[in-house]
Amino acid sequence: MLLGRYSKMRFKVGFFLRGLFVIVTFLVLAVLWSSLTKLSTGTHFGERVDALLPQGDPVYHFKPVIPWPHVEGIEVDLNSTILKHGWGNHVQTPKVHPNEKQAIQQQYATFRPNVHNYNAPILKKGVLGNFEPKKPEPLGFPGGLGEGAKPFVLGPEYKEAIHASIKEFGFNMVASDMISLDRTIRDIRHEECKYWHYDERLLTSSVVIVFHNEGWSTLMRTIHSVIKRTPRKYLAEIVMIDDFSNKVHLKERLEIYVKQWNGLVKLYRNEKREGLIQARSIGAKKATKGQVLIYLDAHCEVGINWYAPLVAPISEDRTVCTVPLIDAIHGEMFTIEPQGGGDEDGFARGAWDWSMLWKRVPLNDREKKMRKTRTEPYRSPAMAGGLFAIERDYFFELGLYDPGLQIWGGENFEISYKIWQCGGKLLFVPCSRVGHIYRLKGWQGNPPPAHVGSSPTLKNYVRVVEVWWDEYKDYFYASRPETLTLAYGDISKLKQFRQEHRCKSFKWFMEEIAYDIPLHYPLPAKNIEWGEIRGFETGYCIDSMGHTNGGNIETGPCHRMGGNQDLHRFTHVPTGGFLDPQSLSAQARRLHSYESVGGVLRSELLSSLTLTGIGSMCITSLKSDSAHNPHRHRSISKKWFQLSSIQDSNGLNCRTPFPIFRQMFRSLRLAPQSVHIKL
Repeated sequence: MLLGRYSKMRFKVGFFLRGLFVIVTFLVLAVLWSSLTKLSTGTHFGERVDALLPQGDPVYHFKPVIPWPHVEGIEVDLNSTILKHGWGNHVQTPKVHPNEKQAIQQQYATFRPNVHNYNAPILKKGVLGNFEPKKPEPLGFPGGLGEGAKPFVLGPEYKEAIHASIKEFGFNMVASDMISLDRTIRDIRHEECKYWHYDERLLTSSVVIVFHNEGWSTLMRTIHSVIKRTPRKYLAEIVMIDDFSNKVHLKERLEIYVKQWNGLVKLYRNEKREGLIQARSIGAKKATKGQVLIYLDAHCEVGINWYAPLVAPISEDRTVCTVPLIDAIHGEMFTIEPQGGGDEDGFARGAWDWSMLWKRVPLNDREKKMRKTRTEPYRSPAMAGGLFAIERDYFFELGLYDPGLQIWGGENFEISYKIWQCGGKLLFVPCSRVGHIYRLKGWQGNPPPAHVGSSPTLKNYVRVVEVWWDEYKDYFYASRPETLTLAYGDISKLKQFRQEHRCKSFKWFMEEIAYDIPLHYPLPAKNIEWGEIRGFETGYCIDSMGHTNGGNIETGPCHRMGGNQDLHRFTHVPTGGFLDPQSLSAQARRLHSYESVGGVLRSELLSSLTLTGIGSMCITSLKSDSAHNPHRHRSISKKWFQLSSIQDSNGLNCRTPFPIFRQMFRSLRLAPQSVHIKL
């Protein structure tokens, strides 16, 4: 009986516990369901609940699908990056509702972030810098010629040999060959430069030197100076790129000579003439040991303690490109002097005029206020292009040079614009100085190979302005109308690069970085007409005959090939007004100072130009035709001009106050002989 009662009691307790468990489970589920239904009340699936979203700028609250370190740099679309690197199979990007697209900014990745730990330089006045030489460097040759960069002048008996060497190489190679390859130079740095202290965790470098038919001693002195004045622990290699030279001394003799450095100096030879630009890109690919690429021309001498100041900004920020202050080595006497054209300290910023000629403008007060000390690196809109340093991987991420640029010219502007507009910085470094020999008048030059074609430099300029200048390119074409018909090749990949990397506009660049250039080189007026000026019912045109900057112009048979007969560009001058001779002369001098290039003679003229001759005549529009330019999808209007009636369309007597155009009428209209007009 007791056993039966115990069995019934155990059954009731088990039943009660099971029932309690069911009730508790039900209550828990009910509570969870209630909380979930509150979240969804009044919304549809996939819609936002603003009250539950973080407040403020949404970019600070929504995290990328792929965690990516945020650094200041060039932004690219993350989805494009995923597809480019083949990550699509591993990462799923969730679909975002259109409403959420308004709140969540597009995800970005940047160029590879800084990973090098480096401290900024410190100025300790009165305490010699840690990279400064502790004692004077040894003489190349005691009592030798040219030591200390003192002037070296040869006697008259060397005149013919000097002239021949200048014609062949551009320098006085007779004197250069007599100067030690290890000669000492003057220290022309500012005194403050000697007291900078640099973190010794500097990046290593590959020095890249491209040469074509260079003189022996100027080339070798470049190599010797780099080895002599660069701390060995940071000099990974010197890479020499021979761009298809044909000089005997640059063959076996050079190969044997560089072996003395046991692999530190490497020599590579191009199988065809590539030109300076593309040879430098080849050099970047060959130079694999250094973290930084330092480009030097083949006729330089680096200064005392040049390396640390140049590489320190890059060691601190990999998107910085640095340029040393470039001093002038005299091509005949081999003295070294600072370049002119700067401020009271000799500091200048790189610039250009609107025909894309390289210029230098003094460092302005706005830039000076950004620095705490006198010799800190400062911003420059552009570089000359021959000497600069850039982190190797960053240069590759930028795409190296535009592969469509040929031989020489414009590459300095292309890399400058690319760096600035795509998030980097270009800095001039006052405490890093490098001497550079500038070619002397009389050099025969190195003509481009036949396969390149005509006007490679002008085509380079056009490629650069079409990719980077945006609406500002019209100012280039106003200054160089002859380039409107040049075929410049495919630039679609360059524009794609700019779009993918979210590069800023040229307008931003001109307002924030290059704001002082229009103060020195005003924006040119846009062209109304341009082209040849042809005599009425004759086959003769005004021709510059290659003269520039105020030289005589003449008449010659019209050839409709442009060149020296693309003489004038006509800009708007109010009808009925005449410039007095003084105004014309002043205007011509101002314009020629920065716009006269090649055979193109440029002046602002009246739309109806009056002449004095036998009777009073005007050059007026005769007729026009149009030539379609497939590269710009717009027509180019060209007009011929004639000498016409003595009254203009407003009934004003077509007379001239310009005595400089005397006797032009008869020669232009009737006579085949040349007529000279002096501006």
